Amino acid sequence: MDYYGKTILITGASSGIGKAYAEKFASLGSKLVLVARNQQVMETLAADLKQKHGTETRVIGLDLSAPGAAAALLEQVPAVDGLVNNAGFGTHGLLQDLDPEKINQEIQLNCGTLVDLTQKYLPGMLANKNGLVINIASTAAFQPIPKMAVYGATKAFVLSFTQALWAELQGTGVRALAVCPGATSTNFFNEAGESAAVGTMRSVDDVVNTTFKGLSKNVHTVVDGTLNGATAFFGRVAPRKLVMNVVSRMMSNNN
Repeated sequence: MDYYGKTILITGASSGIGKAYAEKFASLGSKLVLVARNQQVMETLAADLKQKHGTETRVIGLDLSAPGAAAALLEQVPAVDGLVNNAGFGTHGLLQDLDPEKINQEIQLNCGTLVDLTQKYLPGMLANKNGLVINIASTAAFQPIPKMAVYGATKAFVLSFTQALWAELQGTGVRALAVCPGATSTNFFNEAGESAAVGTMRSVDDVVNTTFKGLSKNVHTVVDGTLNGATAFFGRVAPRKLVMNVVSRMMSNNN
């Protein structure tokens, strides 16, 4: 896909991985639609991208964890050439101790809105026989995560959904890619808590570089980092009980 002049919508674009994607696509000559709650921060980013790359950027302040958010966004942006479903957050702790409303928002944002946006923007891409859907999953998708049970389950959903979508889109000109970062230096841990971080932190630029390496091939999934790749492989092939015991100890050691 030639990204020059294409309109790319990025959710969770105010910081972290989303911001890094915005900078990358801007450097490739794409037009951007940035969506997140913090409009002021995105306005600053848009001005910076305009100065650096002459990027045409539209900024939309919207809480995507609210039901119906995708429909509201579609009214403002009827069609895009590429979609980066990056917005998401994770709760950390024993399930019975978590705020039920926060859990519902987590499921809606990480899964519901992601599916809604993909389904709503896909027909236009298919009509053009050209398009891109990047869904941010996680290495948490490959095994259950005690004390982050809901988050791990949402990312397993994103991974399965995107891999199935990849198969459905073969031969259409539209690409789907699941990106699985491990611990990455972002604001994510302000939500989940620093103790949720396991392993060595990777940078947001690492994640973006891994993404574009994956896009150069016809693959459905990329895992960022060699160590993270090994961890994901272990999570898939080792006995489930062993995996959960190992992850439980790692999470407990971080508390």
